[in-house]
Amino acid sequence: MQPLQQAMLVVTWFSGEIEFIAVQFNPSQLAFNKGVQIAEIPIPGLDSPLIQFVRGQNETLSIDLFFDSTESGMGTGAKSVTEYSDQIYQLVKIEPDSHAPPICEFIWNNKFPGTDIAKELGNQKRNSFKCIVESVRHQYTLFSPEGIPLRATVSVNLREYKTLDEQLAQLNLNSPDRTQVHVLQSSETLSTLAAEHYRRPGQWRLIADANNIEDPRRLTPGTFLTVPPMG
Repeated sequence: MQPLQQAMLVVTWFSGEIEFIAVQFNPSQLAFNKGVQIAEIPIPGLDSPLIQFVRGQNETLSIDLFFDSTESGMGTGAKSVTEYSDQIYQLVKIEPDSHAPPICEFIWNNKFPGTDIAKELGNQKRNSFKCIVESVRHQYTLFSPEGIPLRATVSVNLREYKTLDEQLAQLNLNSPDRTQVHVLQSSETLSTLAAEHYRRPGQWRLIADANNIEDPRRLTPGTFLTVPPMG
């Protein structure tokens, strides 16, 4: 029989110390939530607005963890379940040196959700969930005669954490190899378009030349702009 694989949170403290916090009982469910932000571009005369991808949103993971200390006894001198639950609760606290909660990683096994996504998505496969603990709700349901908590359910919300370098490495973004069309929004400039499509704001002149734009300061929202490939 395969040995039980225990889920755990790996905590990287600001000092560089790494702490492994194994859950007492594996969770019975994991709830992931991932979305993208879509903008609607209203064009007069069309049946419906055009939609345009703006950016991805942080993924979240919600887990309920159960802790129990009754095996050490329930009478006088019983062991408090907070010895387990406070290990999770501390992860939402602010470290004095970093002025922020620690960076964590939830790991369980090598078939973590997200390991089997399509190869066309580049390097975005994962084997764990790197995160910051966004919220902790702990509920205590059993107490000793002295009032010591003996059982707890800890509901944890984790928010995905990725640095800029990690995201660029995962997405493996490249400049377009074919001409694209972009609908200009009111807050956009040619420099922001060049940053979005080429990752080089200074290449705005390519877009200006392709669209015969003489004054990049005079742009009309809703205009369809050609975004040529970089040479």
